Amino acid sequence: MDKRIRIAGIAAAVAFSAVILTSPSEPLPLPAPTTTRNQSDSVEVIATNLDDPRSVAFAGGNVLVSEKAGRIRVVQDGALLAEPLATLRVADDIGSGLLGIAAHPGYAENRLVYAYYTYAEGGALWNKVMRITERDNRLEDAETVLDGIPGSRFSNGGALKFGPDGKLYVGTGSVSDSLRLSQDAGSLAGKILRINDDGTVPEDNPFPGSPVYSTGHRDPRGLAWTADGATMYSTDLGPSKNDEVNVVVPGGNYGWPDAECGGDGGGGRPGLLAPAVCFDPAVGAGGIVIYSGGVPGLEGMMILASTRTANLYGLDLGGDDAGAGGQRGLLGGLGRIRDVAQGPDGSLYAITANTDGKGFPDDLDDRLVRITG
Repeated sequence: MDKRIRIAGIAAAVAFSAVILTSPSEPLPLPAPTTTRNQSDSVEVIATNLDDPRSVAFAGGNVLVSEKAGRIRVVQDGALLAEPLATLRVADDIGSGLLGIAAHPGYAENRLVYAYYTYAEGGALWNKVMRITERDNRLEDAETVLDGIPGSRFSNGGALKFGPDGKLYVGTGSVSDSLRLSQDAGSLAGKILRINDDGTVPEDNPFPGSPVYSTGHRDPRGLAWTADGATMYSTDLGPSKNDEVNVVVPGGNYGWPDAECGGDGGGGRPGLLAPAVCFDPAVGAGGIVIYSGGVPGLEGMMILASTRTANLYGLDLGGDDAGAGGQRGLLGGLGRIRDVAQGPDGSLYAITANTDGKGFPDDLDDRLVRITG
């Protein structure tokens, strides 16, 4: 069967009206979409029938996909392997499970893969980061490099990426019955963490001896850096609205639970940082990447996955006064989009999120796709 499909007239472009660089009194709503992409634009379906995939990463020539139930799936030479690389014992609840996955920058030599997942112990939920050594698409060894991250049924974060500095960054969620932990620098909940590849704490972290890099997050789902490594971004999922894109700085406090989208004293309150972008209503902000693959019109744009609006968005964050030149839809018609990443070939890869109980899956869901035009 030809795995190339056409997306006709269902991608959307949205005029940008939700950018916030200072402390707004009210977030601005996302306007109604309009169709602008050419109907001949296409995506290539790489893999089908994934079970609630959560994140995508690249390991050598392979694509790795995490499935919420605990499986790390491998796509090799354009085909999904029947056997998972590993099956982890996870707490698979509403917002918990196997969430983030990342390959070590030196994967070709050390074969190291990292996974962020929720587990149950002592009647409580926790999250940890595990380092896996892979051989021939099978788990050879595994060790925990970071543990003791408070877990939740709902908001566990899950963003997991190596930065340009070679450090591993981890987005952790807030705990619904202990929201103040996000503001507690002594807790690992509601944070972005920064660790060495062996789990030790870098000497130049903003809180000496602590993996905490920034505080006041609710549910970080995506991490990305500009091509020069100078600016780091994160997405943060709001409780029902007010999804955020934040510029992450060492020691920064992003306000949760005291402020959402810079409101209620957020960006104007001493010590709290307002987001670069606020979405109200929420778009279900997921994975992000700053594109550097050479496709005209996309270079330097932030590509953002959206579950609620079932699209990929291109955000131009380099404009003038409002801080952004525009926002446009890049992909529609496949349902909810959970994560997006740039592959070694410069193409964008995305995973759908139609089997998570909130979408309308068909016989091929969920899918891993590559945008080819």
